Amino acid sequence: MLDPIPNDERLIFALDVPRIDDAKKMVKRLGDSIVFFKLGLELFMTDGYFQFIDWLREHGKKVFVDLKFFDVPATVGRAVRQLTNRGITFATIHGNDAVMRAAAEAKEDVKILAVTVLTSLDRGDLQDLGFRCDVDALVISRARRAVQYGCDGVVASGQESKRLREALGDRFLVVTPGIRPVDNDDDQKRVVTVPQAFANGADYIVVGRPIRDAADPRLVAETMQAQIKEIFDRGTMTR
Repeated sequence: MLDPIPNDERLIFALDVPRIDDAKKMVKRLGDSIVFFKLGLELFMTDGYFQFIDWLREHGKKVFVDLKFFDVPATVGRAVRQLTNRGITFATIHGNDAVMRAAAEAKEDVKILAVTVLTSLDRGDLQDLGFRCDVDALVISRARRAVQYGCDGVVASGQESKRLREALGDRFLVVTPGIRPVDNDDDQKRVVTVPQAFANGADYIVVGRPIRDAADPRLVAETMQAQIKEIFDRGTMTR
């Protein structure tokens, strides 16, 4: 049985900005409208990534380290172990069975999420990469192995999460990126709205540009939080 998820933690903001100072300004601007923050490669390439994680934790925030570890399994295991006892909730990996197993064995107090198929990829992109199957089949295959080898959940598009739940049930977490409140024209191809994501089986959603680039980021975040509260207050969602 998975632990209950507070509704205000289901919205994860992708803090994709170039500098730690910019990140702190955005966190302060968003205030209590966002509890959970995803920190990716862009911030990792600046000075002070782990000090910023400490700063977020001191301000009562939750942290998702999205570095998509993909290397020799032993190296991935050692990298995951470096995240122990830092107050980090999630970390992502991207690899084969041995990588999943190594990360799961090393995770301790961090929950490991296996990336299935990036939401910036469609079937044509997968064919370019040498995968001769449809997106759904690949996502379900990777998710099944992630659960088998001890990962806590997966990162998957809302377009595949319904099939994931039908095939594998509710014994793992689904984190869904590529959330767009309206039609989009950016590099995210497999996108869904907030209600669609949760109806299809997401436990958490990750939102970046629709909040970050808004004239009033806090208002957009608050609007999304109100949508999430309404969805779960109706009692139709049990996760």
